[in-house]
Amino acid sequence: MTDSSHSNPHPHSRPPSGAPAQAAGKNTDDIHVTINEEAHQLRAGATLADAIERIGIRPPFAAAVNLSFVPRSQHGTHPLHNGDRVELIAPITGG
Repeated sequence: MTDSSHSNPHPHSRPPSGAPAQAAGKNTDDIHVTINEEAHQLRAGATLADAIERIGIRPPFAAAVNLSFVPRSQHGTHPLHNGDRVELIAPITGG
């Protein structure tokens, strides 16, 4: 019996050496972070400000990365890394 599956490369195989690392429109330089318990993909080099923009939250709010508070003055310079957990918390008002 002949197995014809060997004539097609495996869809999850790595590209040959020297070939572009991108496949199926995925940028291998992207990072995967969790923002308010939801998975998101951001470009490599993204900052906390990029995550805030992605969610669209407006002040007032507090921001934390991996459970550490990040002051508003550092949102634009605080780098995010693959696997980071971002929490954006708006105050609850009312009474």
